[in-house]
Amino acid sequence: MAVRVYEEWFILSLIVEDGRCAGAVLMEIRSGDIHVVRAKAVIMAAGGIGRVFEPSTNALICTGDGMSLAYQAGAELMDMEMVQYHPTTLQGSGVLITEGARGEGAYLLNSEGERFMERYAPNMMELASRDVVSRSEQTEINEGRGINGCVLLDCRHLGEQVIRERLSQIQEIARDFANVDITKEPIPIQPGMHYQMGGIKTDIDGQTAVPGLYAAGEVACVSVHGGNRLGANSLLDTLVFGRRSGQHASDAVKSISHANVTDASADADRENIQGLLSNAEGGPMFGALRHEMGKTMNDNLAVYRDQQGMETALSDIREVRERYRSVYVPDKGKTFNTNLLFTIELGFMFDCAESVAVSGLERKESRGAHTRTDMPDRDDENWLKHILVKNSVDGPALEHLPVVITDWKPEVRSY
Repeated sequence: MAVRVYEEWFILSLIVEDGRCAGAVLMEIRSGDIHVVRAKAVIMAAGGIGRVFEPSTNALICTGDGMSLAYQAGAELMDMEMVQYHPTTLQGSGVLITEGARGEGAYLLNSEGERFMERYAPNMMELASRDVVSRSEQTEINEGRGINGCVLLDCRHLGEQVIRERLSQIQEIARDFANVDITKEPIPIQPGMHYQMGGIKTDIDGQTAVPGLYAAGEVACVSVHGGNRLGANSLLDTLVFGRRSGQHASDAVKSISHANVTDASADADRENIQGLLSNAEGGPMFGALRHEMGKTMNDNLAVYRDQQGMETALSDIREVRERYRSVYVPDKGKTFNTNLLFTIELGFMFDCAESVAVSGLERKESRGAHTRTDMPDRDDENWLKHILVKNSVDGPALEHLPVVITDWKPEVRSY
């Protein structure tokens, strides 16, 4: 059976009829035309929220659209406070320097030339888990042993042959993006937003709280990663639960009929787009608003967090969102209007940013990737549970869900 692929299409909203997901409203980017597409099931595979933070290792299109669309349709978001920061990213651009460098034996050095990981993880050193290394780097930077907000990744002792044969990609990235020859000098790096452990709450078959709506990959939260994903497990997550979602959805739709969906399902989206295009010149542009949001997220909801910082972030998000109401879209055309698409994406990003902030404020402890300087201890007695966020007329509504413990009980990590 042939599968039709819609290239250069953009999803604007999900259609929910009688409590069930019944399709989606799409825009054809080449023409600007808006279409209603019926579906017996919809599977979200839209990736994470990386660009809600600035900088990020993620591509520019990782704007949390899928999470926001599901959230607006009535699905729950879970574990949104669990945001993974990768320890080795380039300053400014956020370009990822792979863990392969440390796997081959690269050192992390502070401004005094020390291999500082000996203080934090004397047994594992640079090979400790991502959150441990990121926190260690940030501590060095915060305590004045960084270099312009960075620490150094040193590959020089590995020798030119090893670097050329095993780390050629890193050599090219360092040269192209940082103007550094890693055979002769270390690379300045810093922790950077990399992965979202939270997402649309699903079961092991990808089903959400909205019948007919599925999710798989980084957009979903089956909770196989807990609060702290291990490297490479995201690919495994995508393969396993992508397959399970597809199988379950294809079996489920055999016994149901299409809902009675009409073109009127797109009315709200058409009105929203017309409103954006009608905003007066002189209003803020999407780029400036997006940068402000990304900066407050990175400043206040990064490796280390505290009550005051998270409250500041939430206030900033809501203030920027209010100004978004008058955002100016100078391109009024219909063909490949990326100005309009980026502006619509920003609306999705606000839902994700707000969910991260309210979830972080709700969790009164440190756990996984959520590290509070004002509450540094893990509290299994009171907080061994998930935080759910659901959309409501009054904004994000929070609930708790107990964590199911099977074979592996939480323990204190020690390096």
